[in-house]
Order: sequence, then structure tokens, then C-alpha cells
Amino acid sequence: MKTVPLTAYPRTLGRRAGSKKLRTEGRVPAVIYGGQAKPQNVEVKLKDIENLVHHAASENLLVDLTIDKDARPKRLALVQEMQHHPLSSALLHVDLHEVSETEKVTVMVPVESIGEAAGVKNGGGTLEHVLFKIKVRALPKDLPEVIEVDVSHLEIGQSIHLGDIKPPTGVEILGDKKVSVLAVAAPITEAQEAAVLEGAGATAGEVEMIKEKKEGEEGAAPTAAAGKAGEKAPPAAAGKPGEKAPAAAGEKGAAAPAAGAEKKPAEKKK
Repeated sequence: MKTVPLTAYPRTLGRRAGSKKLRTEGRVPAVIYGGQAKPQNVEVKLKDIENLVHHAASENLLVDLTIDKDARPKRLALVQEMQHHPLSSALLHVDLHEVSETEKVTVMVPVESIGEAAGVKNGGGTLEHVLFKIKVRALPKDLPEVIEVDVSHLEIGQSIHLGDIKPPTGVEILGDKKVSVLAVAAPITEAQEAAVLEGAGATAGEVEMIKEKKEGEEGAAPTAAAGKAGEKAPPAAAGKPGEKAPAAAGEKGAAAPAAGAEKKPAEKKK
């Protein structure tokens, strides 16, 4: 990997408020760690780091770092991570990992396909990227920015595994050699597409039915027995044939006498 120059400066402002002010001044907070020294807070010019990324094939950058007014002004470092704002994509923070020219390092490297797969060109298949990055180990000078894989020989149903990729000189690919990296899938038939659409429609119908049921349970309309205010209550439901009408509460078989009615004295037998 080719090294690129980058100048950093000792960080003058700390904490969250300080980092925010740095960004408004066109600088980005950064930290350099690794080696034998303790982690050191620095800052870099936003324009400088953006220019490096713009001209690089990936965010894996090997930089000749110059720290202004530092006891060790010259260092070799990898851009380990660049943190971006989730909405605006603005650069928020840079992590720099100091490395040695004589020690191997491990990084994630992007995978790019070259050529057009035969299964895509002749059979209408689809090229699928199963892995977009793979882990490699090498000396800093031997690290690749990307790993290119030729897929022109792939037919439908075939794939390229991690163990099939030939790494550049001095580079070791890490991981399970049986894992697929690139593959060519068969085209979707009309019947399969219709089945997918039908399944999606059925799922949507089930969700709608459940929703209606819940609405009926929670906000159900008043029952007929309750009625509106000011309306008479509905007559009692008729019983089954052959059954007597139910007696009023507290009575045994006989109807209750009207309110205020006087009881007649029992007549004596003559």
C-alpha cells in the first residue's frame, strides 16, 4: 500500500464542546494509538483528510504522519476508522493506528469483482456479493487497497469461496476457506415471483383482519341492550316453547301484588 502524507496538530480543545468547535473551524478531532506510546489526542484539517479519501480506493489509508511540534514528529499510521454523522455523513472523528514497517498488521479489505459472469451474460442470472470485505494480514507496505476477483468464468449456481481467491504477494487471507464470497444465482421465474407476491398479499390480509378485530374489541359500538339515552329498554327475550316466563326477583311462582294494594281479610266458612 502506498503511503500518503498527512499533518496533524496537538489537540487544543477537549471534551464534546471542544470537538464541536473544532469542526466549525474546519478541523476534525483524531486520536493516534498503538506502538509503545500512550494514546494521543490530535486534530487534522478536514480538507486534508477529505482529499486523501477522495483519491483513495478505500478508507484503508497508510499515512506518513507528521505531528506538529511533537517529540516524535514522524510516524507511520493506518487510518483505522472514520466516524461519520448518520444523517449528514459529515466526518466526526478519525482513529489512527501507529504501525511498524517490520510488523504485520490485520485489516479488512474491500472485494471488487472484475469481468462479467458467464451465468449473468448468457443465462440471465444475478451476481451476488456475499462478502464485501475480507480480512487480510501483511506488512504495511504490502497491504492492498482492494482485492479484485475475476468472475467471468462463473456459471449459474457456481460461487467463489475464500480459499479460491489468490492473494497478492506477501498477503495472507484470513477466515474460513469454505465461505462464499461471490456467487451467481439463477433468475427468478414468473411462477416464483407470483408466489412471492401472493405470500406478501396474504400476510397483509392477515394483518388487516387482526387490526379490525382489535378495533372491534377495544372500541366496539354500544349493544342493543344498552340503547341510547332516553329510549325504552327492549322487551325481554321470549323463552323457548313450553317454558314459563321468568318470575320477578324474590318471588316463587306468583306475581307480586301492586304497590299500595290492601289485603282483604280471609272469609270464614259458613
